Amino acid sequence: MTQPTEGSVPSRNRKRFPGISTRAWEHPADRSALVALRKLSGFDDILKKLGGMVSERAVRLMFLASAVRASERQFSHLHDMVRDAAYILDLEKVPPLYVTQDPVPNAMCIGMDSPVIVVTTSLVELLDEEEMRAVIGHEVAHAMSGHAVYRTMLIILTNLATRIAWIPLGNIAILAIITALKEWFRKSEISCDRAGLLVGQDVQASMRGLMKLAGGHHLHEMNTDAFLEQADEYDRAGDLRDGVIKLLQLLPQTHPFVAVRVQKLKKWSESEEYSSIMAGAYPRREQDGDASVTDQMKAAADSYAQSFKDTKDPLMGLVRDVASGAGDIGGKLRDAFVGNRSGGNRGTRDSAEEPPAEPGAAPA
Repeated sequence: MTQPTEGSVPSRNRKRFPGISTRAWEHPADRSALVALRKLSGFDDILKKLGGMVSERAVRLMFLASAVRASERQFSHLHDMVRDAAYILDLEKVPPLYVTQDPVPNAMCIGMDSPVIVVTTSLVELLDEEEMRAVIGHEVAHAMSGHAVYRTMLIILTNLATRIAWIPLGNIAILAIITALKEWFRKSEISCDRAGLLVGQDVQASMRGLMKLAGGHHLHEMNTDAFLEQADEYDRAGDLRDGVIKLLQLLPQTHPFVAVRVQKLKKWSESEEYSSIMAGAYPRREQDGDASVTDQMKAAADSYAQSFKDTKDPLMGLVRDVASGAGDIGGKLRDAFVGNRSGGNRGTRDSAEEPPAEPGAAPA
């Protein structure tokens, strides 16, 4: 546990979460995958050691040589923010933070055994203190959840899967793996957005920071309420054709679209789950070993089911109708894509006067 010494105590009064488990902020779909992977005892340790021997040394040397490491003497405000985040989330080993020259605003957590956080100069210039605090909390959460370890693990499995590409239907299997992997990546970003909120404890700042990634530094020209309305418009956009386009646009992405992230973070900030955490009722690390894979898988399934229930997206609405046994799906598809071309009554048959034809009989 990080001791509340000078320099590690948050710069303003924020709640702290002693012993908090990463399960507290992980999205159910992210959490179910992580709990299952953590049950593979020993494999993640081997992966960490292998990564530490080669890639982590290379990462450390590269950033030592080409970036600026935050400390009491360099980017001290960022150094304090990392220490704040570690103190609030009760992380003993504070990840080092590097600032690298890059015109693209970005932040990342790299490494497995000893993760490092990297932020670009463009991001530092773009965000104010409270917005940056949420971003750093987001990256600290990546380190705590071990996303780098398990992302690497799944990438290795994906690379191994490419060796079966020559087998009939092998490409389909690979595509399914990659699609599932990217879906998990997207959910892990939702998880860490939540952790960023727990660190900053300012939902407006969290939303502003995300909004700036979409619209730049012209904050006086933007409005979070209008951006949320924009996200809602995207959710319910158009007809089935728009739903298909949205799905095709999403599948290649490793991150959710920014408007969607803001919408989901706002919803979580108003949830009972967030209120409970802020009140001190949250999962503890000492209970992580008792977490049930089955329970987490059920929670993930329930989360997806709720998303299907709540969505206004026309394509997902059709999927929901199919799942619930709605009739005339073919007619809905026809009307959506080619329009309703009904030319009037084609005639009816009185079943009392003329019985239906026998199976296999030619139509009258």
